[in-house]
Amino acid sequence: MNDEDLLRYSRHILLNEFGIEAQSKLTDAKVLVVGAGGLGSAALLYLASAGVGHITIADGDAVDLTNLQRQIIHREQSLGRNKAESAAQGIAQINSTIRVEPVCERLTAGMLAQHIAKMDVVLDCSDNFLTRHAINQACVRLHKPLVSGAGIRFDGQITSFDFRDACSPCYHCLFPEQSGAEEERCAIMGVFAPLVGIIGAMQAAEAIRLLTGVGETLVGRLLMLDALAMNWQSVRFRRDEECAVCGPIHSVSEKEHEYATP
Repeated sequence: MNDEDLLRYSRHILLNEFGIEAQSKLTDAKVLVVGAGGLGSAALLYLASAGVGHITIADGDAVDLTNLQRQIIHREQSLGRNKAESAAQGIAQINSTIRVEPVCERLTAGMLAQHIAKMDVVLDCSDNFLTRHAINQACVRLHKPLVSGAGIRFDGQITSFDFRDACSPCYHCLFPEQSGAEEERCAIMGVFAPLVGIIGAMQAAEAIRLLTGVGETLVGRLLMLDALAMNWQSVRFRRDEECAVCGPIHSVSEKEHEYATP
């Protein structure tokens, strides 16, 4: 790192648990964020400001007026523009020293695998089960850490999966895929604006912990937030030894999918 980097990231470097070594790991890191909506907005802003060196943003949607209530990386001037491009522009105004790659389309399972294979950590900031399961399957197969967040109405949740460890549970262990499961979308159910900011910021924190080894991650723990009462609950869970995705018999095949952003 040069003198300007040392100054920019000095508040990280001052932390005894962090220091130059952890900051250098962030500089060298590659992160994929699937979804530049409410969760992705907060996560991207903190990943960029923290100095993650290479961020790929995947989103095929365009910014509309209803998004501005919570998707804080976008501006009125971005209305009608692709969200990945808009988010990349927002990041450039915060940290021009990092590399940002917008992917302005909905990712198929094959495309997901191609991008995830290059990454150190993946953040799932989508809001539908098909996409979450598709991302999980690719991360399991490629042994890539995954940070999963969700938010609807006043309810948020976050957990992490570290597939570098063979004992890590996966998303399917926690939420088995069910055909015909009803999706809850913000466009129908509504969402409390700060909720997705809280969860998205925590996704960035989890990604930083996974990248640097600083602190304890949420692997094996699901945090749930009731933003009406501002109560947190923590639930521990384990790997399902008969899981159709990460278990010894992989019975779930990759599927084409599309995603939306909360």
